[in-house]
Amino acid sequence: MIVYCYPKCTTCKKALAFLDENHISYETVNIKECPPKEEEIKSWLRYVDIQKLFNTSGLLYKEWNLKEKLSSYSLEEKIQLLSSNGMLIKRPIAITENQVLVGFREEEWKKFLLS
Repeated sequence: MIVYCYPKCTTCKKALAFLDENHISYETVNIKECPPKEEEIKSWLRYVDIQKLFNTSGLLYKEWNLKEKLSSYSLEEKIQLLSSNGMLIKRPIAITENQVLVGFREEEWKKFLLS
């Protein structure tokens, strides 16, 4: 499992603690330093809607007024935008062979990772 996270994010810290407590192995990627490539984001879209990937509470999202602008962007433009700056992406994101979990909701993670 790969977990994209931001080291200063408290939600990311909670998610990693959950994985550690449940003895689930993972590799972390700093989403700010190494944002996902366009091809990777495209592969996630089998499991999650692109809108759910945006960090709507993030500073950049608000500064760039993306709430107003995103509806006019094509899918390709949204993918390019997300891959250009990891801070635009909601985190953490856990990627397994058959699932993409966006954000940390413990019950959802239990359902997909512990059953």
